[in-house]
Amino acid sequence: MRKVFGPLAALTGLMFVASPFIVARAPFESSMGIVSKIFYFHVPSWFAMFTAIAICGGASLIHLFRNNPRADRIAEAAGEIAVVFGLMGLVTGPLWGRKAWGVWWIWDAKLTIALLLEMTFISGIMVRKYGGPGSDKLAAAVGIFGLAVTPFVYEAVNIWRTIHPLTSVVPTLPQRMAVPFWFCVTAYMLLLVVLLMLRVNLGKRQAALDELYLAYED
Repeated sequence: MRKVFGPLAALTGLMFVASPFIVARAPFESSMGIVSKIFYFHVPSWFAMFTAIAICGGASLIHLFRNNPRADRIAEAAGEIAVVFGLMGLVTGPLWGRKAWGVWWIWDAKLTIALLLEMTFISGIMVRKYGGPGSDKLAAAVGIFGLAVTPFVYEAVNIWRTIHPLTSVVPTLPQRMAVPFWFCVTAYMLLLVVLLMLRVNLGKRQAALDELYLAYED
């Protein structure tokens, strides 16, 4: 794992350094101009968030029914990373929306559910920190609930009448926009993997330290 981490982190860093230059050469969207470039960072952050939530939910299921400590560490790490990428999306979205809609925020169905989803995973972090004995199981249940809510965030524009762009925008991107977009998505996914590896390793070390403390007290 250590042999893979170094090259992976270096590749991720290089891609993030290159991404602004690649995005700068992408064509402007006709109605919004340069502000449309936020798209190349806003949407990939949601891709990474959804992936982190899927990992968190899957690991939470394993821990809840099999009491697997490794799965719990993965769920904890993925939940925290989901909050980070979700915050990126919630910050870049209003920056884009201010130009597109004329307001920073509107209680649109998609935006509202996305905010609730972010708050769900923040609550999972707080449960782990302040919940006391058994908080890992309760946090796992929160992670599973967040996973169940996620499809509604994605499908909100198809289920309800919203002002948010349809999910069909990405598949119809012209090649000059699709190439930089998927480059950015790849960069964010690699960042997710790097952060997950770091956080899981930190959790493993924290667990080992806790065992040493318990052994010392005994």
